[in-house]
Order: sequence, then structure tokens, then C-alpha cells
Amino acid sequence: MVGGSVPVFDEIILSTALMNQVISFHDVSGILVCQAGCVLEELSQYLQERDFIMPLDLGAKGSCHIGGNVATNAGGLRFLRYGSLRGTVLGLEVVLADGTILNCLTSLRKDNTGYDLKQLFIGSEGTLGIITAVSILCPPRPKAVNVAFLGCPGFAEVLQTFSTCKGMLGEILSAFEFMDAECMQLVGQHLHLTNPVQESPFYVLVETSGSSAGHDTEKLTSVLEQVLNSGLVSDGTIATDQRKVQMLWALRERITEALSRDGYVFKYDISLPVERLYDLVIDLRTRVGPRAKHVVGYGHLGDGNLHLNVTAEAFSQELLSALEPYVYAWTAEQRGSVSAEHGLGFKKKNVLGYSKPPVAVKMMQQLKALLDPKGILNPYKTLPTQA
Repeated sequence: MVGGSVPVFDEIILSTALMNQVISFHDVSGILVCQAGCVLEELSQYLQERDFIMPLDLGAKGSCHIGGNVATNAGGLRFLRYGSLRGTVLGLEVVLADGTILNCLTSLRKDNTGYDLKQLFIGSEGTLGIITAVSILCPPRPKAVNVAFLGCPGFAEVLQTFSTCKGMLGEILSAFEFMDAECMQLVGQHLHLTNPVQESPFYVLVETSGSSAGHDTEKLTSVLEQVLNSGLVSDGTIATDQRKVQMLWALRERITEALSRDGYVFKYDISLPVERLYDLVIDLRTRVGPRAKHVVGYGHLGDGNLHLNVTAEAFSQELLSALEPYVYAWTAEQRGSVSAEHGLGFKKKNVLGYSKPPVAVKMMQQLKALLDPKGILNPYKTLPTQA
């Protein structure tokens, strides 16, 4: 996405793949301590056998490492319910640039002694230290998971449906995803997935996770009745069995795959105030016109995270110039973030100033100089090129 983990020039690649052991797991506290090379899906399977889950879930779970997840502060599909890794990671072991091992691998939920050093390394993209082990708080596995897939007549109705779901579902609401009609058209055209509801300008996927199947189904059915009766939703379907749940999730999770089959893709991952989330998509369609095949918007509405994608037959400098820095400036005007969950890496390091003031950028550069004076850790990434 941003080239944070991609070698560009003369880097040496360091793999933690052999550091793949679970160190400990406590089934009362739900605290897992493991090495950084553990694959996310394998950790999920380990925990599932013990009636727990990882607090994050990503499309790349079959290959990504937990150390990389923490280093990039990966977001994903469970963010709405369980928050970011900044809250669920309790401790880290990190090797610093000079070889010093910083062992802050605590399993305490409360530790208010001095600066919270682990936060420096969460989301630092490997520029300040190499994470070698992680202590992470894992929630109990929900006994009941339900998914509703809904069609909405407009984005205002999507927002009102979200408010209704938050109010009526409360603590069992675990995901609220949205996609526009063009996304659905592309997953149908390129992946032959079937639309389970009547055609609509927008679609919403609502997931609940709880401890009582009957209670949760009743609440979700009640929400569906309310939003249908009030005209917020034009059509909807509910899934309770695992096969149908996965089928509905595929409509959302495989949008990226469908886009990649549509041509060259310009990708943006931004945070915006939810009421303005879709305005940028409408604005860009007018701005780029026929130079693009599709301009689509989808993402984690519950977190204010828009995935904005523009497809074209092939890469075009003219189209890129129409998109950048326009997208970043538009986002900055709304006091949004130019990177919601994918970091800055190599491609976005010079747009950091759209989301952070000069004093903050300078402080980041000072921290980098202090912890990595020779610039050997993930060079050329994350921080703006200094003149």
C-alpha cells in the first residue's frame, strides 16, 4: 500500500519468521505473550482452541506476522469493537539500533510508571527498533456471530443506520462496514459474487458478536425492522450460520481483489469526520471525469476510515496529478488523516505535513535521531526527506 515493508534501494532484509513461538497464554486474563514472527492466523487458531480470539483481524492474516502488525499499528475489521493495538498491546520486547534489548514485555493491564515506551514502537514501521516479542490482551471468543447485509438509498441513510445500530445494538456491535454501488458492481463483474439484496446506491454490513445467540438475533432483527420501516434501508438479509456469514463478508473483504482486476488502481486510505466521509468520492468523480474507469468508496464507517480507490486502464501521470496533492489537501481541510491504518512507508512520508504540525514532525525526527543515529532501521521510510 505505502511501501513501508518494501526494500527500495540498498536495504538488508531481516526476517523474524523463525521467531514463531507462543511464550505463554493465561486463560483467566486472556493475555498472550508470543514472538514477533508468529503468523496472525496461526495465533487465531491457537486462541480459538482456548475459546479466545485475537483483537485484530486482517485480510492478510494467513501471511502477516504479529510483529509487523504491531509495527504498523494494523487496523482491520475488529477495530470498532476492540480498538487499536495501542490499547490491546500490553508490552513489547524490542531490539534497538545499537543492539540493546529493551524488555518491556509486561503482562500487566495497569502500569503507570513513567513514559509508556512501547507506544513509541507501535506504528513506527520499524524505524525506531525491531519488535521481537509481544504481550497482547485477547478477548473471549464470541459464542454468537450474526451479520446483516443492507441496501441503503443514500449516504445520509447509511449514517442514520449507523446511529440506529449503535443505539440499539450497544455492546454487541462489532463491525459496521459500507460500500458503494460501484464496489458491488465490480465484485459481481470480476469475481462473480451475487448481490443478496436488491440494487441500491449503498450497502452496509453490520456484524454483532455476543454471548447469547437468541438475544443477539432478536436485537439485530429488531434493528432491521426499525430501519426498514423508517425507510433508512430498502432491503436486507441476516446470516447466522457460518457459511452465509462468510459469504456476506466476502462481498466486503474481496473488493480490493475486484479492483485489482479492473486495471491500474490509485489507492488512498484516509480518516475523515463520518458526515463528510463520502463527499470526497463524489467530488473526485466530477474532478477526474472520463480519465478514470471507476472512483469508488468503501471502508470501516464505524471508524471514519474511507478506502478511496480510482481505477484506470493503465497508470497515467495526468490522472495522478489530478489526484495528488488534491486528495491530501481536501483531507487536511477536514482535519482528517492522510493515512488511517496503512502508515506512511516510502510513498506517503512526504505528505505527513498534511496531518501533523511542523513541531510534531520535528519531534519525530529528533526521536529517530536519538534512537537510530546512523539511520540503519528501515531507512527512507515514514519521515519526510530532510533538506
